[in-house]
Amino acid sequence: MNVRKFVASTSRDALAQVRREFGPDALILSNRPVETGVEILAVAKDDLPAFAGTGGTIPARGSAKPAAAHAIRPQVGAPAAQDDQSRLAHSLASEIKSMRGMLEEQLGYQAWDTVQRGDPGKATVLRDMLRSGFSPALARQFLTKMPQAVAPGQKLDWVKAVLERNLRTADTAEEIVTRGGIYALVGPTGVGKTTTTAKIAARCVVRHGADQLALLTTDGYRIGAHEQLRIYAKLLGVRVLAIKDASDLQFALADLSKKHLVLIDTIGMGQRDQMVAEQLALLSATGTKVERLLLLNATCNGETLDDVVRVYRGGGVHGCIVTKTDESVGIATVLDVVIRHQLKLHYVSNGQRVPEDLHLPDRQYLLHRAFRALTGDSAHHPSPAECQLMLAGAPVGNLNAGACLA
Repeated sequence: MNVRKFVASTSRDALAQVRREFGPDALILSNRPVETGVEILAVAKDDLPAFAGTGGTIPARGSAKPAAAHAIRPQVGAPAAQDDQSRLAHSLASEIKSMRGMLEEQLGYQAWDTVQRGDPGKATVLRDMLRSGFSPALARQFLTKMPQAVAPGQKLDWVKAVLERNLRTADTAEEIVTRGGIYALVGPTGVGKTTTTAKIAARCVVRHGADQLALLTTDGYRIGAHEQLRIYAKLLGVRVLAIKDASDLQFALADLSKKHLVLIDTIGMGQRDQMVAEQLALLSATGTKVERLLLLNATCNGETLDDVVRVYRGGGVHGCIVTKTDESVGIATVLDVVIRHQLKLHYVSNGQRVPEDLHLPDRQYLLHRAFRALTGDSAHHPSPAECQLMLAGAPVGNLNAGACLA
């Protein structure tokens, strides 16, 4: 059994040594203060069976001396005895995993306390990020990336500047109405695909004329959905084609190849619906490049939005459109998702008017509004102690989809 001792000036540094030596699945056996800082005893996960077979003991969490635990002695012979040994080994592994989780949580608390004592200005900015709606994972990334040289009064400005650099947006030259092409608007039901399709279509008609636009719909399931798009199309002087299957879509796109812009309004369904995969396959089976624009509802919570991106991203996403910002008190959560998943934001929708309530994204305004939610009291604003719990439980170095702060 390869039990190693790691000594460092802080618990976080000692735990980092453990990860470098044994990887993220290392088993923490004990931790205790020593004259030079903190001492941690750890063992690689692969050594657990050997450890269980020696009848070893498990040190108590945070204790300087080991406390006896259930010993596992190998028994040869009866299958029942072997089953008992297997169950005990599984129980031992579960206990060690639980101890490891508690230790990491405790180290997170200590890290937050260290930040508050050593750099109160940084702690205040991180608290503001959490209260605004940014994820603990992204806030923790700022904790590690923020330079010590930034003055206390400039830390929030530093955060906004870094957020602005990492929020990818389409400029005027990249606007899809200017570039043209074939675009399918995808996303869960109720996110505003049909209305957004009509808004983009109206912008195209104003700039290029109705004869340069084509509207398609694959939504034959919702009552009134097809008719709603037809009403918008009639006002714009454009015909709507209903698509039933991949071959139907292929013929339609071939016939519309000379159009400047082709917009496809897709079926609205929950991201966990099995038909999502069928819809994405339909868009990929035409042999023609169809760019997907994923619509993100600003009123949804972060976990739901992460799930939407994960499901609809299969096969590639050209960019995203944030909708319903007029219905959301804060927009930090949806911006957090756009940043972490490194999506390019093409439009922001803030109402039902066609085409007025569709705008190219203004990064400075969006971030100003994101932090504006801090004003006033709210039952959903975490206290400093709750910020400590949220930050301590945030994953380290796993923001989703390889996000990074530039």
